[in-house]
Amino acid sequence: MADVEILDSSVHPNPEGERFVAALIDDANDGRVKLVIMFEEEGYTAVLDLDTLIEEEDISAKKHTQDGGRYDFLLRDLLWE
Repeated sequence: MADVEILDSSVHPNPEGERFVAALIDDANDGRVKLVIMFEEEGYTAVLDLDTLIEEEDISAKKHTQDGGRYDFLLRDLLWE
């Protein structure tokens, strides 16, 4: 799967809203661990660089991937099975 390893994942029922999957992935393409938040509706995926969150405590868009669509495509079937 394009050098992306799922380290852990969990479906969150979120009774007050839409359920979602939270996953930690190791992307060998850039050597970084990512936090993926994926909602059931296709195309609704957020990806944050976990290393940056921990090291810099920065959640700004400039520090995190804008490639949620790529991860949505690669991981959707695996995370929602």
